[in-house]
Amino acid sequence: MIKVDNLTKKFGGFTAVNNASLHIEKGSITGLIGPNGAGKTTLFNVIAGVHSPTSGTVYLDGEDITALPPHELFHKGMLRTFQIAHEFSSLTVRENLMMVPGEQPGETLWDVWFKGKQVQEAEKRIREKADEVIDFLEIPQVADELAGNLSGGQKKLLELGRTMMVDAKVVFLDEVGAGVNRTLLNTIGDAILRLNEERGYTFCVIEHDMDFIDKLCDPVIVMAEGGVLAQGTLAEIKANEQVIEAYLGTGLKNKVATA
Repeated sequence: MIKVDNLTKKFGGFTAVNNASLHIEKGSITGLIGPNGAGKTTLFNVIAGVHSPTSGTVYLDGEDITALPPHELFHKGMLRTFQIAHEFSSLTVRENLMMVPGEQPGETLWDVWFKGKQVQEAEKRIREKADEVIDFLEIPQVADELAGNLSGGQKKLLELGRTMMVDAKVVFLDEVGAGVNRTLLNTIGDAILRLNEERGYTFCVIEHDMDFIDKLCDPVIVMAEGGVLAQGTLAEIKANEQVIEAYLGTGLKNKVATA
């Protein structure tokens, strides 16, 4: 689904991503782990078109998408979430979901004036889709709540729901568990698994919570100092001496070995 070849991203004299190569298989939930500053979020940003790479190539389903802007990648089915949720705080949960689909007929004044019936029908379909997503995520109790009033975990669920409003091929989740209590994190994890198993979503997940990674991800990719250090099952990663040295430090070897 995603192939990254020799990707490098520099900011002035600082190299955030250093000649990284990896692949994400269609239908997988791939974990991306590594210490803070390893380059994980920058890699996401380059793949998702937020930053142009200094060098290297990104492919989606065999198509070169290097440096395409996010709105073009959105229409190709590539979506991402952020460490800090980006909701429209003054809109309800349902309205946030309804904002997602592009090229809605009601977006132009001409259509509102002269194609009222078409606009109403499109809005009805989108509202029904939003309600379907709300039911899937099991959050009907907050459907009419302002998104700004949601908890951090509920906002992460809303971000996941927004990816369901379009035909996503691959979704990049950046620290979906950050600031989320364990109960709600399990709910988010269950929703990701269902989307993967029932709807064929491909995911790549940045996360520091190893229990969450263990529950969801196979394979796991480890980054360190801007490069890809290892890729394999979590059991293989835990047994990799280079990973233990670079990611966890020598003092935690025994802890990892027994985890």
